Amino acid sequence: MIPEHASDSRMVLEAAAAKVGLDATTATVIRLGENHIYRLPGGVVARVARVGQHAAATNEVRIARWLEDGEVPAARVLHEVEQPVVVDGRPVTFWQELPPHEPGTGIDVATVLRRFHALSPPNNFELPRLDPFVRIAERIRSASTLSNDDQRWMLTRLAEVRDAYGTLPPGLPRRVVHGDAWEGNVVRTHEGGLVLLDFERCSLGPPEWDLVSTAVSHVTTGWIDSTKWTAYSNAYGFDVTTWHGFDILRDIRELRMTSMAAQVAATNPAQYADQAAHRLACLQGQRGPRPWSGWQPVP
Repeated sequence: MIPEHASDSRMVLEAAAAKVGLDATTATVIRLGENHIYRLPGGVVARVARVGQHAAATNEVRIARWLEDGEVPAARVLHEVEQPVVVDGRPVTFWQELPPHEPGTGIDVATVLRRFHALSPPNNFELPRLDPFVRIAERIRSASTLSNDDQRWMLTRLAEVRDAYGTLPPGLPRRVVHGDAWEGNVVRTHEGGLVLLDFERCSLGPPEWDLVSTAVSHVTTGWIDSTKWTAYSNAYGFDVTTWHGFDILRDIRELRMTSMAAQVAATNPAQYADQAAHRLACLQGQRGPRPWSGWQPVP
């Protein structure tokens, strides 16, 4: 049974599918998150995005086709469908369903990123420039569980790391970056293949941004021990923590993670307010040196 809060996206899905000759009347829910994802008959998966996400959906389809041309193992769009399909302002995209699979490992992420970053940027469409600060200010201002003083501190810190990003030293050649390269976005099929997922945040920028996403799990939160971090770096062929610009990108990632926790805490304070406050105390220097214990995942 489709949950009531998915009824609108279900109607959008059925209308979009009809436009391209697909049947979504028996579609089933895979996941209801920022995107509503459905399984259709015939090995098709549909993603229903929010209003205002047409440009992001278009970019995602283009990236998927570019990756297929570059023979990078990644989710594939449905070839015979012109997309995205827009219904009531919501873009819908259609994808080939993945074969049976399980979540990837850190080494799997590094292995796919190495191939991903080796590709020259596309020359038949424009990509946006990386914006590592997107939505941070909005999250801070809406963080109702934080005091006014803490919100002001975070906004001041945001201005500081933004200025620092403007002085980022040279590093690896600028490439297409994934933007959300973690174990949840790489899967290993039961036949041993790797598949990269979720291209909504792909942009042009420093490849180190993708690597720092895993590095903070080692240097900031301690979720990854030294052995696993060394294996990750070896699989990619570069240890981003040795780069002179690492601290700048690390600081931005930490602030993003803290602002996300604060945003989630605003809607579920009983479960996440303490976590948001703990992360902020770490950033403010109240919990000693990194790595900081007590950081727990938030949805």
